[in-house]
Amino acid sequence: MSFAMVFPGQGSQSIGMFDAYGDAPEVVDTVRAGSDILGQDVGRLVREGPAEELSKTANTQPLMVIAGIIAYRVWQANGGPAPQFVAGHSLGEYSALVIAGALTFEECLPLVRLRAQAMQEAVPQGVGAMAAILGLDDDKIREACAEAAQGEVVDVVNFNAPSQVVIAGHAQAVQRACELCRAKGAKRTVMLPVSAPFHSSLMGPAADRLTGYLAQVKFKAPAIRVIHNFDVAEHTDPQAIRSVLAKQANHPVLWVDTIRRMAALGVTQLAECGPGKVLAPMAKRIDERVSGIALVDRAAILQGITTLKGAS
Repeated sequence: MSFAMVFPGQGSQSIGMFDAYGDAPEVVDTVRAGSDILGQDVGRLVREGPAEELSKTANTQPLMVIAGIIAYRVWQANGGPAPQFVAGHSLGEYSALVIAGALTFEECLPLVRLRAQAMQEAVPQGVGAMAAILGLDDDKIREACAEAAQGEVVDVVNFNAPSQVVIAGHAQAVQRACELCRAKGAKRTVMLPVSAPFHSSLMGPAADRLTGYLAQVKFKAPAIRVIHNFDVAEHTDPQAIRSVLAKQANHPVLWVDTIRRMAALGVTQLAECGPGKVLAPMAKRIDERVSGIALVDRAAILQGITTLKGAS
């Protein structure tokens, strides 16, 4: 049996998410270190909000990395085994690289804050949009996007699970694509409450800014195997890691292929490390060989360790 850990991205944040892991030294120390690195009281922000401030992209992205690292350190402190593989959904890939030893926590937080700012500023507020398309074949969604573009941009950007796909681009083009998807048989289309068309080709300026910043960031070969979103591949060369992180910003998140790749490599147990229950439930929908557990709080971590030891 192989065990993998996956890290959620933006959207799983919530008020009080750090408190769910208790007040053990690994929690307190990680929050304090994160505050020192970012120059703000992140513990107070997560504990008190307001939710609007927590949901600002420039805050959400580093806070989600901190939450994922907290969950992993609580897991470790209670005897949880190290995973053989790690991956992260979009932003979560940065947490995965920290866990794998390829990137330090100290360098990661300023990097993801820059990433957040670059993605937010790439497209003016209100120009872009994202929508979830449920219950429609991937190829039909691609057809709808091609028909809906009409000189604008609308791309398929997240392949999250079978029949669960996200599109993004210019707001009007996204609306047209939703209408076409419904006409082609989609069960539902849902506009998402986001501030930018993440992972679409409109994020080219963000990818360029990331490329410049990443050139200054030190990476090492990961000690745990990392499956990357951009190409569903593993990379050990620091320059290759920099390249796929930059490209991830304006290319689709290939999550279905990532989980299928892990299953093909022998992964049967997967733990979602951090707040939210998004990735764990999707695992079996993607590949029936993989069971997922969500480490949303200290109790779930203790239960997860017991479950994993029982399965080994």
